[in-house]
Amino acid sequence: MSLPSHRSRRLLWFGPVAAVLLFAGMYALGLITPGYSHVRQTVSELGELGSPGQLAFTALLCLVTACLVVFSAAVARSLTDSGHSTLPAYLLVAMAVSTAGVGIFAFPQPLHNIFGMSEIVGYQAPLVAALVCKKDPGARQVKVFSMVMYGVVMLVMAVNFMALVRPVDIWSHIKPVFGIVQRSLFASWFVWCTGYALLLMRMRRSG
Repeated sequence: MSLPSHRSRRLLWFGPVAAVLLFAGMYALGLITPGYSHVRQTVSELGELGSPGQLAFTALLCLVTACLVVFSAAVARSLTDSGHSTLPAYLLVAMAVSTAGVGIFAFPQPLHNIFGMSEIVGYQAPLVAALVCKKDPGARQVKVFSMVMYGVVMLVMAVNFMALVRPVDIWSHIKPVFGIVQRSLFASWFVWCTGYALLLMRMRRSG
């Protein structure tokens, strides 16, 4: 079912809404988790098995998932209307699925980490968003912004991967602030989501 243009433009706001929900929710869950540090600890620890915020964490990530699914539908319609491939929307759906899995399967369940690693697929969305409009002069801002943000996402992801290999000289500096490092990855991707939504809205108005 296709969405009317004015409605799909409004639904693009679900990208920024997902970002606000996620970060506001993480902050709130930190308040109800005794001794929790946003600087040192991972986001998963907010909803780990037996924690005070386990159910709230699951609900939060399911809400974020729903927002991303709506956002992906609006992105698909916007890209179709402007004559571009809808592949970025599928990667947004992939991120939504990963987010739901992380929320439903609480840490330290094995599936929690599997869904967490699967987010790598969704993190490719900025690159694909840039590539599908590379030949469109009217989408130059989308292309440049998406490529810049993809570079940021990949850089922060590389720092996050230090938690897997843990080289002594580097990990000793990252570990005390790993909570911030991990949140930086989420933040960079959701900054792209927000900017992408706003740029697609502008494209639709100008079109």
